[in-house]
Amino acid sequence: MIAAPWLLLVHLAAPPALVVSTPRGESRVPVVQDSLAGPVIAAPPLLAALNGSVKLSDGWAEVVVSAQPFRFLLGVPGYVINNRLEPLSAAAFMARDTVFLPLQFVAEVLPQALADRYRFDPGTFRLTELSPRIVAAAPPKPATPARLPNGLLPGHLVTVDPGHGGLDPGNPGLFFPRGITESAVTLQLGLLLRDELLRRGVGVRMTRTIDTLIDLGDRGSFCSETCDLFVSLHINSLQKRKGYTTIRGFETYFLAEARTEDAVRVEQMENEAIRFEGEHTGNGTDSGLGYILKDLQMNEYLRESARAAELIQEKLGTVHPGYDLGVKQANFMVLTTARRPAVLAELGYSTNPEDARFLTGKRDQSRLVAALADAIVAYLKEYERKTATPADSGPGP
Repeated sequence: MIAAPWLLLVHLAAPPALVVSTPRGESRVPVVQDSLAGPVIAAPPLLAALNGSVKLSDGWAEVVVSAQPFRFLLGVPGYVINNRLEPLSAAAFMARDTVFLPLQFVAEVLPQALADRYRFDPGTFRLTELSPRIVAAAPPKPATPARLPNGLLPGHLVTVDPGHGGLDPGNPGLFFPRGITESAVTLQLGLLLRDELLRRGVGVRMTRTIDTLIDLGDRGSFCSETCDLFVSLHINSLQKRKGYTTIRGFETYFLAEARTEDAVRVEQMENEAIRFEGEHTGNGTDSGLGYILKDLQMNEYLRESARAAELIQEKLGTVHPGYDLGVKQANFMVLTTARRPAVLAELGYSTNPEDARFLTGKRDQSRLVAALADAIVAYLKEYERKTATPADSGPGP
């Protein structure tokens, strides 16, 4: 589904300050670039301009704007409103004695939750507090938003899932620099992919932005009805055997019954991460009937997932020095809870020295995430053409 047109376009070219315009006057609130969370705003000056407040208690920050409370668990990418948990692409956090909020809170959350009170203009980077008279006279939104320079309609949302994390380091990274594991590299690549997609006008929801463990069964749920695609990033490895360090290359998976011995091996390796999650209640999908029901749910998006995997594999082939190992299918637990098209990319082998250098080199990482972003944009363009109606179909790029 295509979300609201203004969704996270704020990240395209975040200026050094946000303009807050209210009946009480106009203020400029500095925008800070955080290495993990992206663009953030200090809560005190923002809330002073909005006549709001913030209160800290037991690791939570309660932000009140126009009598509406928003509760943030510091360090967790999400917020609670009206007893409902909603995800964010980055977490609120505390630095020294100041609470910092993701810029997404200003660009997306406030204008959506308090639509009768606030408007955000990504072009001028201005948050405007409206009087009742202005709200009543506000013109209707255009039915068809203008396309972005890359030809996409604004408002797409993609979930990026850096594999493993926290107690689960993934594979040890035989040829990675000392002390670097799979989870660290997938997080670094995930954050770079987030920034690259945001530059292209695609909204991003991260399953994690720090070194923390997210249960396999919870990751797919980050991609709900407003999400167009779930992309999980992983790095392959092999157990020690004769010639194992010579195996290299990249492959992309979608959810279906594994058809090859190697696909079964990778499926078992990635699903093994569940051992780090402690007691796992599950949702019944591992039973015979549960699997059939899950399979029926996924069939709707099977073709779309396969197409996204094909595009990712094709674009990676333009930059990756390893072998193209093709598009494959497997029953990855991380994909089973996604209710939208979902893929898992194995970006190379940490047990191969050439792949390991490619995956950890700064220049090569930039080329890799640019290729991934190319594939995602290409998929979203195809998605738009398939779902277009005469009212919203416009000229192509």
